[in-house]
Amino acid sequence: MYGAPVDLSFKHISSLTDAWSVEPTRGLRPLKRNSQMKYNSHCLRLNNNNIVDLDELQMTINHFLAEPSQLAWLDLSFNKITHIDHVLCELHELRVLYLHGNSIFILSEVEKLGVLPYLHTITLHGNAIEANKSYRKRVISALPRLKTMDFSAVTQQERVMANIWYHNNNHRRNSFDTLQ
Repeated sequence: MYGAPVDLSFKHISSLTDAWSVEPTRGLRPLKRNSQMKYNSHCLRLNNNNIVDLDELQMTINHFLAEPSQLAWLDLSFNKITHIDHVLCELHELRVLYLHGNSIFILSEVEKLGVLPYLHTITLHGNAIEANKSYRKRVISALPRLKTMDFSAVTQQERVMANIWYHNNNHRRNSFDTLQ
């Protein structure tokens, strides 16, 4: 569906600009290029590297993909990312996002991803945010179109519980704001 992935995993990439000089790993399915030598793929793997920030993500996507605006699947797992960067919110066709095994520690940052209309699969386990007791409910309430979270299906019951959790916590927050 998305074409063979452009696989830049396990390349010891620290900065996304470092990736520009790296040749993608050849997989089972051959990568096809267009006349500008860009890859005809909607998937990008940058997992298992040492990436700290995503400042150059859009330029990296543009560098490798023939249709950068059509990026549908992005794997940033097992890096050193600490925040959910706003640049991810600009990937409007994104459907699958792997962020597990990083160092994300602010759970509320997940809410930024709610602007992605097609995002149906996300992984966030193995980050500090997972320790929050409301972790799964909060992510599901922030991303109501999720079908899969942390490689596990999102059930209808979880959606109901996340909705209840959201309304209870929003009510408390609004009541507290009124008291101040």
